[in-house]
Amino acid sequence: MNKDTLLEWLDKATALELNEVVKAIEEKFGVSAAAVAVGGGNGGAPAEAVEEKSEFTVVLSSAGEQKIAVMKIVKEALGLGLKDAKDLVDAAPSTLKDGMKKAEAEDLKKKVEEAGGKIELK
Repeated sequence: MNKDTLLEWLDKATALELNEVVKAIEEKFGVSAAAVAVGGGNGGAPAEAVEEKSEFTVVLSSAGEQKIAVMKIVKEALGLGLKDAKDLVDAAPSTLKDGMKKAEAEDLKKKVEEAGGKIELK
């Protein structure tokens, strides 16, 4: 099959067939299709792929009703002393940590929210 034949087939393919081809390419070559925008004044050129953010700033927006529970989690997660953890929790909204990896930031968010606090990932 040459390039022209492939392009002709793609032009006639249904959305379901195109979706199956994309999935097969992803599996065969271990890649992921990037989201693209077509049209909109750019001559049909694909839009730039949006990079997924890999580092986050974790902000305690509210300590909630269970300040002591939130304080314990902050103390443990960040390796702080009790006074430092208390100061951060009392100062909410406050930045807990900059540059956290996504998994660590989401884990900290989950723990704090389970204890009754509110976290924003920026």
